[in-house]
Amino acid sequence: MKSFFRLVLLVLALVVVALISALTAMRLAIHGHEVNVPDLVGKSPAAARMIVEQSGLELNVERQYYSPTVPEGKILSQLPPAGSQVRRGWQVRVAESLGPQRVEIPNVTGQSERVANINIRRRGLDVGAIAQMRLADTPEGQVLAQAPPPNASGVSAPKISLLVAEAPLPQTLVMPNLVGQTLGSVTPLVQDAGLHVGTVSPATSENPVAPPPTFTVSPASIILSQNPAAGEKITLGGVVNFTAR
Repeated sequence: MKSFFRLVLLVLALVVVALISALTAMRLAIHGHEVNVPDLVGKSPAAARMIVEQSGLELNVERQYYSPTVPEGKILSQLPPAGSQVRRGWQVRVAESLGPQRVEIPNVTGQSERVANINIRRRGLDVGAIAQMRLADTPEGQVLAQAPPPNASGVSAPKISLLVAEAPLPQTLVMPNLVGQTLGSVTPLVQDAGLHVGTVSPATSENPVAPPPTFTVSPASIILSQNPAAGEKITLGGVVNFTAR
């Protein structure tokens, strides 16, 4: 019996040793593919690219910012920061310095979006985010506001974001009930509401054998149905069609 327990303990010990060895090997294999991120701040993008490629990493110049302290054309910041451990092939994202702000921010408020875009790019700047807002009595596409404001100093990025007027929603009306009224009394009401009278069709006979009646449109014609129906919405300038007798 003692020999049996000794054998079991020996097997368990061997299993534990094997697991520890496997975990150690796995950890070494994982960390063996990790590298330290080099310090790229202050270097040119070309030099930074050579450094990261030697470490098995990739470089991505994502943005450009003005900086009063870092010379133009040098790396301003990086992510991940220097000293971080990452796997080989990891992408290091950096921002490039444009040096101190030397461009005057133009005033494009009140201009059309197209003209504002031209004036911004003519200054060597870029158009940033464009938001839209619906504003009464404002032409579609007119610039309502900008950020940064005109002549701003201490600007970080060479971009101007715009707030542009959006096209107004078409005005709609709710159709009244015109059934039972004469065409002559309804027509001026429809026109005064900013609508148009469309086709006026004769009512069909309920007797399929009977020949269709002769129908002549006149102001005295009685409206039997309307399209759009009463209570439905219609866009200003829309057409209202009738069936009459």
